Amino acid sequence: MINSYKDKKWFKLLSNKYIWVGLFFIVWMTFLDNYSYFDHQMLNKEMDELKENKKYYQEEIKKDSKSIKELQNSEQIEKFAREKYYMKKENEDIYIIEFEGDTIQ
Repeated sequence: MINSYKDKKWFKLLSNKYIWVGLFFIVWMTFLDNYSYFDHQMLNKEMDELKENKKYYQEEIKKDSKSIKELQNSEQIEKFAREKYYMKKENEDIYIIEFEGDTIQ
């Protein structure tokens, strides 16, 4: 009884130990390893989010530094306090008029 599969090309490929070791390595690195493909994709998404956050905070720093430069003047400080915190001078009355749909932030 002769095994007819031994002469087939696909049988030679499947019986090759290097093919099996290579397949095991690919499966291991893709699914099972601590640094698998899926973990790398998750880390890449986190890096992209952090880069976006970095850009946002850099823009906010620029806005804040601009505001700080503007507030070096005492007139600007007074204007900011009146507009933002509704502060007033002594013996001065402030009237806030709100229209429908307007909100104070």
